[in-house]
Order: sequence, then structure tokens, then C-alpha cells
Amino acid sequence: MYNLLSVLTLVLLICSPMAVSAQPAEPDFTHSEAGERYAGGRGTYLKRIDKRAFLHPASNLPFEQQLDFRVGQGIFKKLWVSAPTATTASDGLGPVYNARACQRCHLNNGRGHPPTANWPDDNAVSMFLRLSIPPQNPAQQTLIDERKIGVIPEPTYGGQLQDFAVPGISGEGRMRISYQEQVITLSDGKTVHLRQPTYSISDLGYGPLHPQTQLSARVAPPMIGLGLLEAISRDDLLAQADPDDQNNDGISGRTNQVWNADRQQVDVGRFGWKAGHATLNQQNNSALNGDIGISNPDFKNPYGDCTQQQSDCLKMPHGNTERHDNLEASRQMTDLMLLYTRNLAVPARRNTDAPEVLAGKKVFYDSGCQQCHRASFTIRHDPAEPDNEKPQQIWPYSDLLLHDMGPGLADHRPEYAATGQEWRTAPLWGIGLTHTVNGHTFFLHDGRARNLLEAILWHGGEATAARNAVIRMPKQDRHNLIRFLESL
Repeated sequence: MYNLLSVLTLVLLICSPMAVSAQPAEPDFTHSEAGERYAGGRGTYLKRIDKRAFLHPASNLPFEQQLDFRVGQGIFKKLWVSAPTATTASDGLGPVYNARACQRCHLNNGRGHPPTANWPDDNAVSMFLRLSIPPQNPAQQTLIDERKIGVIPEPTYGGQLQDFAVPGISGEGRMRISYQEQVITLSDGKTVHLRQPTYSISDLGYGPLHPQTQLSARVAPPMIGLGLLEAISRDDLLAQADPDDQNNDGISGRTNQVWNADRQQVDVGRFGWKAGHATLNQQNNSALNGDIGISNPDFKNPYGDCTQQQSDCLKMPHGNTERHDNLEASRQMTDLMLLYTRNLAVPARRNTDAPEVLAGKKVFYDSGCQQCHRASFTIRHDPAEPDNEKPQQIWPYSDLLLHDMGPGLADHRPEYAATGQEWRTAPLWGIGLTHTVNGHTFFLHDGRARNLLEAILWHGGEATAARNAVIRMPKQDRHNLIRFLESL
């Protein structure tokens, strides 16, 4: 199943003094690579592919953990309600919030999307706006510089716009989106219309925004393979970084440096569109508090993202109880949800030996896409088999590094070390199943791209050469490239 020579070669590259510029050797494009079908390693989901393809546990998850996985799934799907209620099991929603359940944003554990129309005709339940302001004084700047915090929240509305609220208070506002089209002409004369979004907020419930407010739209990302991404060694991520472009290839990926609350130190960021969280547990608990308003062991404020300026919000009842460690979600609950999110299987690749897919894979490499979308890593720790030291190969098609993607994709909102033009390379595994799982093909951090070709054409900055190669290439090569991406 696994090519030992490939594994040893990768290990040697990582350990080499030249690892800063090294990439795994280019494959033979006449056939698929050993183990390539098993995108998620030993835990790859190999059965029926349908809209439930992202909902399955890793195939190597021990039987004795299967029940805990399902309980964690139940917590992930739980609909929270505003306190007080006759039962305390689901108390604590809000008071302001974006969704009542994790599953409402991550439908079928897949990809969110922007409103297909706009308020009030369509809601943005799987998409929201991040809010922040530049540092306003030396103390705030020091916290940013020391990576103790990633952003300065907007003083009145907090870290993100909450468009819903429990009865008795107002939501914070409504996200508005307008689009301006850009036209790109391909080598065969075909024109592609790209949508450049502009974001604003109407119906502000608590007064005006700070004049320097930075807005950044985010759709919910897919949930598969997160435990495997966490299992990639820190050293491997650092070894491939080339922040000063020492090899002069135009690619200068770097790690985000973020605060790891568990270790109480600066660590490598892995999760989120700008790699703003070091661990999956922090990512989960931050979303639980910020998106739903649920207090938990890492974010103990029962009022979620309410600020001191929202006095009515802070007067609302909350769901903290002794039964749940004086929280709304106890450590037992968050640990079960962590087990669930760590062990969601990556589905197997499809059609890996199809001629069009192999030809598209060659186009992918020839265009330089693999310089950021690194095909595979070797990991030695599996969340489903923590005691198993046997190495395995996974295929996320990401380096998890920050890259400057140019002004077109810029949100102009820094996060920890990430600039307003930098984004983490999004993993591509499962991308070809987006329509199957979620019924749409909206891509990128804000869903502006309506298909895979549009997503490619939005790439700028360090990816400009790759994008231009796609624009110039023959129509059949572009077709093959899309077929390859659809196989992931």
C-alpha cells in the first residue's frame, strides 16, 4: 500500500540542511503513486460516496472509541437554546450568536457558502464577518508583537459580527455584499467573469463601528482530516518554510506564529483561513464561544462575543451550572467533540489512474501549484491510533504555510503574524466532493469563486506565475487540471 522508498526519500529531504527549499521528488505521471488513493492514510474512508461522505469516522478508529465518536457528533450537532430552560444540557446560547449548532455552519461537515441572494432573502448562516481594528496604543501593540493575541477586537461589536440574538435583545447587524465583475480572457478566447466582493454592515444594533474597523468574510471550511493535519510534525512545517525566498523561486511560505494557550507559549499556527490557531482544541472552543456563545474550559465568558458596550447583552441569563464545571460546555463535552473532529475520515481518491486525471496532475505540477499545495506528508502519530508508531503517508495537498496571495484576495486584516494579503494554503483533499456533500461549488475564504477555475484565477501574489500558466495553457490542459482537482 505504501511506497517505502518514497517515505524514506521524504524523510531525507526533511532532515537535509537544504530542506528550506526541498520538495518531494516529482512523480511519474504515467500511473498513480503508491498509496495515493488513500488520501487520509490508514484511516481513509473507502465506502460509498454520497452527501454523507464527510461524516464518517476514520476507518482505523478502535471499536471502543466508536461510541465516544458518536456522542461527540451529537454535541457537534446539538441545537443550543437560551437559558434558562427545564434542562441544563443545552442551555447557554448567545446572547448574540451566528448559529445555534456547529453543524449549522459546517453542514454535513462540508464547506460553507455566501448568501445566494442577500438579506433578507437569504441568510449567511455558514458565513460571517471577522471584525478588528489596528492597535490603538503601545500596550496593544506589545500584545500583538509578542503574539499573546492575534487581533484587537472592534470595541463595540467584538471579534465578529453576530447577526442573531436571543429574545429580548437585538442582533448586531446584517452583512451586506456587493459584487463587481472582473473579466479574464483565456488562451482559447473564453472569458471568465470573476466576482470582486465588497462587504458592509447594515442595521447596526449598538451604534457605529470604529472608523478603522477591518472586515474579513469567512465561510466555514470542511472538517475532514483535521486530526491528521495536527499530527504533521512542527519540524516538518518549519523545514519547508522559506520566508526570505532563499531559493529565488518566488515562493516565500512561512508559518504563522500564534499563542498556544495549552502550552502558554508561541507556537506554529495550523487551523483557520490564516492559520490563527495552533491546536484543533483551541479552534473548536474558540468557535463554540465566538459563533454560538457557549462558555467552555478555554473561553469561560458565558456571554460569548458580547462587549462591555453591549450592556443589555451582559444582563441576559446564562447557562453556567455546577453540573458542567460552572460552564455551559464542560471539559468532558469539549473533549468528546475534540475526539469527533480529530477523527473525521478523509474519503478515498477517485479515478487516480484515469488518463485525464494523470494528465491534469502533470499540469498541476508543471504549473507550479504543488509548490504551495504540497501533495503529501509522512506522519508518525495518528489520532485514531495514538500508540501506533508506524509511519504513514497522508495527502492533504497543502503546506499549511502562509503565502502572499496578492491584492485581489487581500482582506487587509492582519492576524498574529499573517498580513492582510497572506492566507494559509487550503488543503485540497475532498475538494472534488464539494457539490456532492454541499450542493454547491463556492470556493476560497469568502466563497467568491463559483467553481474551481474561478478559484484558480483569483490566485495572485506568489501564485501569479501559476495562475498565468493556467490562463495561457491549451483548453485541454485546463480541462485535465480541473479533472485532477475533482479527483481529490
